[in-house]
Amino acid sequence: MGRVIGRVIDGYVFVLKVAMVACLAGMLVLVFGNVVLRYGFNSGITVSEEVSRLLFVWMTFMGAVVALHRQGHLGMDSLVAVLPRMGRLVCFVASHLLMVYATWLLLSGSWDQTLINLDVTAPATGISMGFFYGSGVMFGVLALVILVTNLVRAVAGRLTDNELIMVTESEETVENDAAPTGRHA
Repeated sequence: MGRVIGRVIDGYVFVLKVAMVACLAGMLVLVFGNVVLRYGFNSGITVSEEVSRLLFVWMTFMGAVVALHRQGHLGMDSLVAVLPRMGRLVCFVASHLLMVYATWLLLSGSWDQTLINLDVTAPATGISMGFFYGSGVMFGVLALVILVTNLVRAVAGRLTDNELIMVTESEETVENDAAPTGRHA
């Protein structure tokens, strides 16, 4: 069962990566096209700014889900790294419970805002503003799946000591860990 959920998560993270590329490409075309039209032809794409903003918001929330899955968020792990396994496990469970609660708050608030704004349309495109707030709903649902899966794996004892440290202290640490040492065995 755990492998199936892992594959489902990997699958939707891949779909999110593709969607993020599509959002970035759409923003590039809209903004660059608008600049060329404005300066070259004294014209423009009326919906460019509104659609670009919508794509940016969706891309940001999708990127947050991808980063959560890849454990790519930065944080401070110096205390957790020196704790024994039980200490790491307690910190892991406590932090995940807090993240589940915060994600639930974001999900419920986004859901409420989506429902409130379903009949409100954006001025230039006429798109429902509920779609704008739906990005928070998408993030909340997908992030909760990842967080609860990690929490269940931790409680079931299926995480290694290194997996109990969920953050990287700095980008330099990631680069240094990935760089070859130059030593030969």
